[in-house]
Amino acid sequence: MSEDPIDLRSDTVTRPSDAMREAARDAPVGDDVYREDPTVNDLESRVADLLGFEAALYVPSGTMGNQIAARVHTERGQEAIVERESHVYKWELGGFAQHAQLQVRPVDGDDRGVVSPAQVHEAYVEADGHRPGTGLVCLENTHNSKGGTAIAATDVDAVADAAHDLGVPVHLDGARLANAAVALDVPLHRLTHGVDSTMMCLSKGLGAPVGSMLAGSEAFVEDARRVRKLFGGGMRQAGMIAAPGLLALENVERLGEDHENAAVLAAGLDDVPGVRPFDPETNIVLAATDDPAEAFLAECAEVGVLGVPFDDHLVRFVTHWDVSRANVETALDRLAGR
Repeated sequence: MSEDPIDLRSDTVTRPSDAMREAARDAPVGDDVYREDPTVNDLESRVADLLGFEAALYVPSGTMGNQIAARVHTERGQEAIVERESHVYKWELGGFAQHAQLQVRPVDGDDRGVVSPAQVHEAYVEADGHRPGTGLVCLENTHNSKGGTAIAATDVDAVADAAHDLGVPVHLDGARLANAAVALDVPLHRLTHGVDSTMMCLSKGLGAPVGSMLAGSEAFVEDARRVRKLFGGGMRQAGMIAAPGLLALENVERLGEDHENAAVLAAGLDDVPGVRPFDPETNIVLAATDDPAEAFLAECAEVGVLGVPFDDHLVRFVTHWDVSRANVETALDRLAGR
C-alpha cells in the first residue's frame, strides 16, 4: 500500500480538529447522569432547537440512538415497518429484535430508498387478539445503502402523515441528516417536521470524534434517558466529548464541499476502466465494478485508495473533511494508473 493512503471508506474516519481537542480539554463538566454536565446540557438544548423538537439526548452512537427510539416508541412483539436496505435493518445486528423485541416488516422503497404512503398502509397490521400490530415506522435520511440519497421533506411528511393516520409513530434515522439539509438547501428542522423522533450523528461528516443526538418530545426524551441508562449509555463527565460536538454543529454548511468533492470523484471514476459510478447526491459515491468488489478494492488499496464493498460488484467511497479536492484528484490519478 502507498505510504499515504487516502481513506474514503467512511466519513466516520474523520479526525477531530485542534479546536475540538482544545474544547475537550477545557470543557466545563459535571456528572451527566445527574444532569449536571453544563456542556452536555448546552449541546442537548442547541440540537433540540436545530431539529425543531422540545428536547434532545446525547448518546454515544447513532445505533444506540435508533435502538433507544425503537424501545421507547413500541411495545414488545409489535412490528416495525422499515425500508429493506435501511441501516436499522441491515447494519445494527438485529437490534430491533434484541433490544425492543420487535418484529420487522421490511418494504422495498424506490431506487432512492423512498417509502410511499401506500406502502405504509399496505404493510400496516392492526392489533387484534392474534396479532400484535404495527408499532413503528422507521425512515432514513440520507439513505446510506442507496448512495447517500437526500430524501425530500415532502416525502418524509407524506409517510409520517400516513403513519399518524394509522396511529403509528415515526422515527427518522438521520445519521447524515445534515448532509440532506445541505443538499436540499433546507433547515434541519424542515426535514424532521412530521416525525416523532430523530437521531443525528455528530461523528460523521460534522467531524466530532464521538456522539449522536436523539431528539423528540420532552416525554419521549425522559423515557429515552431511562433506556439509555438501561443500555449502558449513561455517561459521567461527558462534557469532554460533548464539547467537540458543539463545534461540529458549526460544520453543517461545510458539508457542501464534501458533496462537490464526491461529484468530482464520481466524474473521475467514470473514466476508470471497469468502473461505473452512480451520480452522488451528497458525500457517498457508489460504483459498480466489473471485477468482484473485494478484488477491485484490494487493487485500490495497493495504490493507497481505501473504500468498502457494498455488494459483490458494488463499492462505496465517501468524501469527508479529511479529504481535500487535491486528495480526490490524487486518488483518481492513482486509480487510473493502478
